[in-house]
Amino acid sequence: MSKTLTIEDRLGIDKFQVDEEHAHIRLNAELCATCATKPCTWACPALLYKLEAGAVKFDYAGCLECGTCRVICPVKGAITWEYPKATFGIQFRYG
Repeated sequence: MSKTLTIEDRLGIDKFQVDEEHAHIRLNAELCATCATKPCTWACPALLYKLEAGAVKFDYAGCLECGTCRVICPVKGAITWEYPKATFGIQFRYG
């Protein structure tokens, strides 16, 4: 019988090359604050969006580059998303 992996276990398999100088996702906190539902906090498969003291906190390191956040965000301009520059981002691995 195989063990069911948690999201943390699954993400631990992947390799991330983070661009410290240029975030590929930027969150406009002022616009984000106008959102009542905050769907990013439950829709992101990497669990990068967290609700703390009523505000969304975000860290782009560990992003799976799926684009879920930019699609689900109901507030235009709250999330600026672009693909990471060459050699940066996620490298999916198995095993």
